[in-house]
Amino acid sequence: MEKNNKVMDVEDIHTYYGESYVIQGLSLCVQECEAVSILGRNGVGKTTTLRSIMGLTPPRSGKIRIGGEDTTHWPAHRKAKLGVAYVPAERHIFPGLTVEENLKLAACPGNGSNAWSIERVYDQFPVLSNRIKQDGATLSGGEQQILAIGRALVSNPKIIILDEPSQGLAPLIVELVTEIVVNFCVKSGITLLVVEQNHRMALKVANRHYLMGTKGRISRIATTQELVDDPQIIQNHLAV
Repeated sequence: MEKNNKVMDVEDIHTYYGESYVIQGLSLCVQECEAVSILGRNGVGKTTTLRSIMGLTPPRSGKIRIGGEDTTHWPAHRKAKLGVAYVPAERHIFPGLTVEENLKLAACPGNGSNAWSIERVYDQFPVLSNRIKQDGATLSGGEQQILAIGRALVSNPKIIILDEPSQGLAPLIVELVTEIVVNFCVKSGITLLVVEQNHRMALKVANRHYLMGTKGRISRIATTQELVDDPQIIQNHLAV
């Protein structure tokens, strides 16, 4: 990790929803080509952390740097131009647009043999190639998640931020989505930040984990191996 560059650095952010003080002094960092997760129970501030990073719910104080630039108060579309793709838990498939139209909206040219095109998405995810002209909003939950990830990939990002990618999916579909994230994001060198309550998926996808307690406070940082060796750590942090 020492050889990598820090591509995302969140320093002591404090975020509110109205008068509700949700994130109280959170710091984390992600290195280039690293896969990192934020693990925690429902309601502790995981999604708000991602919304703060993306500029959808900007922090009132603290710093967010992406690629070395201070992006704390940038809007989401400006951060996207830095190569940040955000896949929210709701997936945000555009209703009334076909699968292909959803992909075309996000497509950006990439460089090198590993670049993603719409054709490559169809090649790797046949379930989408069979539904090119179907309204994206009418796909099943698992198909929508695959479309959302495919849409992120065709933007040829440097960083993908995934919010609860397993949410609402059957176990077999979770396994499929996990394989897609590992094979096409992690193994291809895209930097990944994933929020999950499903620790089994997080341990397969990420190599380092921020364990979040209440009010967005990080109570521990652990490697995958540490969590595998001592399951009680996860039990202590995720048990209701």
